[in-house]
Amino acid sequence: MATGTRPQPNTSSTESTSRPPDAGGTGGVRTGTRAAIAERHLRTDRWWLAPASTAFGLFLFVVYSTWRALADADYYHAPYVSPFYSPCLAESCEKMQGGPNWALFGDWWPLSPALIILIFPLGFRLTCYYYRKAYYRGFWASPPACGVAEPHKSYSGETRFPLILQNIHRYFFYAAVGVAVILTWDTILGFRNADYEWGHMGLGTVVFLINIVLIWAYTISCHSCRHIVGGRLKHFSKHPVRYRMWGWVGKLNSRHMELAWASLLSVGLADLYVYLLATGAFTDPQLF
Repeated sequence: MATGTRPQPNTSSTESTSRPPDAGGTGGVRTGTRAAIAERHLRTDRWWLAPASTAFGLFLFVVYSTWRALADADYYHAPYVSPFYSPCLAESCEKMQGGPNWALFGDWWPLSPALIILIFPLGFRLTCYYYRKAYYRGFWASPPACGVAEPHKSYSGETRFPLILQNIHRYFFYAAVGVAVILTWDTILGFRNADYEWGHMGLGTVVFLINIVLIWAYTISCHSCRHIVGGRLKHFSKHPVRYRMWGWVGKLNSRHMELAWASLLSVGLADLYVYLLATGAFTDPQLF
């Protein structure tokens, strides 16, 4: 070989090894612009545990919440009302002294009153950025994990129906704030005893306090809230208060996943606690 002459690469050999010889039967889609990986996946750990556990956890909550929402019973035990039924907007609601009884739907609503109000917190969570990731990966396997091929041949993102409805998340955020305000009032009412006398605190009051703190933390940590607080600012120096608020929301936002699960668990436990009291399983222990 002459001095200064660089060896030329074997083009045909390079092209032949850039794509797998036969990816058929290995699972996943590897055509078009997808990565040319012959292996079924590149993960050596138990990558399926995370999406499987996420799907299982969400499935259990869906089953429980559906049962409770359709039950139309055992959702009030003075002074506590289940967060699934607050505010109660039908004429058929149990009378709650000082509670969220607003019969806006009159007596013509034949179904459980929980179905009226649950659409707002449910819509907020379904369109939440974290929950999108959770059920996209857990239920739709899109994608199930990094380095694992997708089973779907096409993907249009959130540009077509029904996924385009995810874009109304910011409006569900406004509704979720309203629901959180009402649940805060329900928590304040928990500082009464069964005879509606103020200045008392039971174990249920503690349960509701923990729940409302987690509900507010999850709501405020929302990406839409972070954008509303400081997303449109061009000069942080000219808006020091909003900049500081944006920083606080940003810190919560970094824990959005943990807060999503914690608040989901707490709202379910708050409902379960009211259910157990209403069915006479035990008496609410009075702390003072």
